[in-house]
Amino acid sequence: MSIETLKWVDNSLVLLDQTLLPNHVEYKTYHEIEDIAEAIEQLVVRGAPAIGLTAAYAIAISAYKAKNQSSDFFLRSITKACDRLSQTRPTAVNLFWAIDKMQQIVTECNHLDNTAIYEALLNKAHELFEQDRLICRKMGSIGADLLPEKSRVITHCNAGALATADYGTALGMLYSAKDTGKSVTVYACETRPLLQGGRLTTWELQKNGIDVTIICDNMTASLLRHEDITCCVVGADRIAANGDVANKIGTYGLAILAKEHNVPFYIVAPISTLDLSIETGEHIPIERRHEDEVRRVMNNLITQKDVPVYNPSFDVTPYQYVSAIISEKGIARPPFSKTLRSWKMNEPLV
Repeated sequence: MSIETLKWVDNSLVLLDQTLLPNHVEYKTYHEIEDIAEAIEQLVVRGAPAIGLTAAYAIAISAYKAKNQSSDFFLRSITKACDRLSQTRPTAVNLFWAIDKMQQIVTECNHLDNTAIYEALLNKAHELFEQDRLICRKMGSIGADLLPEKSRVITHCNAGALATADYGTALGMLYSAKDTGKSVTVYACETRPLLQGGRLTTWELQKNGIDVTIICDNMTASLLRHEDITCCVVGADRIAANGDVANKIGTYGLAILAKEHNVPFYIVAPISTLDLSIETGEHIPIERRHEDEVRRVMNNLITQKDVPVYNPSFDVTPYQYVSAIISEKGIARPPFSKTLRSWKMNEPLV
């Protein structure tokens, strides 16, 4: 894979600006917590695992900038950074998982000086980054076994290298299949309103040599009816204890259509996406975004500038529509609860 979504350079966080893709490939360097928080909110970086990693490095930056101050100031700076980052994207639980991991380091190292705590935080961020790379490869390998020698797959939004540290979640399954010699053809839903499928997934798949065709979101029913589709594969931003899945808006509709046409519907996500504190998807917080995201396409107004807009960023797919959930721990089949709980209880890694 040749895509670097985020990287650590000279005590700064460098992000690939995904708002500019596919027309411009531009990296931006971040030194301030507020700037990083805004980058998350503005979708410069997106995808649940990548958001979590970005938050981890941001917390390390807060410690780096305050390490020469008093211990009280240093700890307040870290707490303030955690609080600000936790306000950026409410649905993606990987964000809060990563923040919790970093806060645990502060608690465990509270007897050390500021510099030592900073170094421990940075080492933890690096560890989470490397773990995500391993997890992506593991999920990809497990998921690829579900695909026949020739597959025609529908995916929604972007769950690839642009959303993670390496291989991707849903797209990682396709990359792994390709690497083992299987033939994979992908239909990428454009994913209104921000076109993550059209802008990002098609760019990423073409860059990595996978045959991809873009479709409008409202073409999926026709495609499923008239073409021989192997499966639908998507990522996830939060999975409830019963297997209900929050993912990019439009996922629920795709899952209903897949079930109607007897096409398997697969979720690929790391166990950091599991939220066992939420029993069902009804309790998953759903982010609402700015109305202009719908009123405009690539900053061009397409409707009246004051027309009311309904713009949830995610929807919840009930577990009944999910054929399998694939994580680095294996494949869960319905009913999901027992397997998901066993995965989370044994969370330490690959």
